[in-house]
Amino acid sequence: MQEEIRFATFNVCNLAPAGAKLYDNLEPLDPAQYEAKAEWTARQIDLLDADVIGFQEIFSQAALRDVLSRTRHYREATVAGYDAMAPAGRMLPTVALVSRLPLVDAGVAWADFPAGVSISADDNACRFARAPLHVQIILPGGQLTDVVVVHLKSRRPDFRHGDGNDAAAYALANLRSLQRRGAEAVALRVLASELGHSGRPRIVLGDFNDIANAVTTAIVMGAGAPCEAGMEMRARLYDANAIQLRQDALRHVGYTNIHDSAYMTIDHILVSEHFHPASPRAIGVLQEVTYLNDHLLLGLPHASDHGQVLARIKLLGNIH
Repeated sequence: MQEEIRFATFNVCNLAPAGAKLYDNLEPLDPAQYEAKAEWTARQIDLLDADVIGFQEIFSQAALRDVLSRTRHYREATVAGYDAMAPAGRMLPTVALVSRLPLVDAGVAWADFPAGVSISADDNACRFARAPLHVQIILPGGQLTDVVVVHLKSRRPDFRHGDGNDAAAYALANLRSLQRRGAEAVALRVLASELGHSGRPRIVLGDFNDIANAVTTAIVMGAGAPCEAGMEMRARLYDANAIQLRQDALRHVGYTNIHDSAYMTIDHILVSEHFHPASPRAIGVLQEVTYLNDHLLLGLPHASDHGQVLARIKLLGNIH
């Protein structure tokens, strides 16, 4: 039986066909630019060599399949995902999952918040901007595992029509962005908690647009939440980077994004206690988390503006 499984998250940065108009301030890729991006992305996927990869900023499932056709190790992999369109007909960014492990089904996109979660009376305030994708995979040995791919609201200020350009307007625009990301974090926490009632292992991975110690990320993990005695580990999720067995201060140079010269890790892999080395119910342990981020310093126009996160998990055997 396969003894190690590898999970990764990869924000590809606007993967769309050549000629597709995505944003008013972004020119479409020409054929040569798309070719360079597709080839780079394919090489990076092969370099990860993960069993399961969660993707963000996928504007076209067809483009993702084209990239996979250029890889060496993922041509036969299974793809789960969905396309989304704006009312005006433009492509919208979505998430996707690619797996070399078998899937139970095609997965489900969680478009709506669970009941009771919203930030205003606006209908759009009760929906994810980019619906998380829930997929069940089958680990070696037969254990069903819930994987959720996410892309929470960015830190980009949420300006409204008519806003001024003074300090107050900028601060309020940042607050609205934080409120949206916070509401999505709460919704994700509720949905992930409901999955936990099954007792199956859970992995939530993707672009959280905030650091691991941020309030929004802590909400998703359930850190500090009240629970019944003896249920502390079962109720929450854990940052894979924090619980990996290979803890070496000299190697803690992980970051996945550079913004205003600040190095930040905003892409994360969260796991349930089933992969925590301290849990008596563990079926595997987090051996190591690595970051593929050298390209961020090279300024390659066809590369992603995010680093990739890879988690290696050693299975303990006898799982069922």
